[in-house]
Amino acid sequence: PVRVPDRCVTAPRAARAASCVTASRPSAASAVPAPVPGPGAVLIGDRLYSGQRPRPDTETELRVTGCELIQAAGILLRLPQVAMATGQVLFQRFFYTKSFVKHSMEHVSMACVHLASKIEEAPRRIRDVINVFHRLRHLREKK
Repeated sequence: PVRVPDRCVTAPRAARAASCVTASRPSAASAVPAPVPGPGAVLIGDRLYSGQRPRPDTETELRVTGCELIQAAGILLRLPQVAMATGQVLFQRFFYTKSFVKHSMEHVSMACVHLASKIEEAPRRIRDVINVFHRLRHLREKK
């Protein structure tokens, strides 16, 4: 088990980050340098979002569609509104650091509904969640 030094818990955030990183490393020689952002990379918080990105208007459309899908699935699953909102927050936070190109919007929204139902203590069986998303997909394809 790794023991976290006490100064990592009580020190101010900036000092804590610098001292805890050096305290957790076994030696400076074995440390790996941090990656340098490449061209076209967007820095979000402390994380780097690089690689293929859809156009900004396409990304916004996918975000809206994902949230609408979560809302519709939550209604069919009879989830409380707070669970649907939690699912939408999880969805948005996932795609702050991950790419729509690499991850399916439908699969992520399905996972977010399932996780949100458990977080908000209104659990639904995974089979029910899958069936609802399957039904929603067929309804969208008919339009």
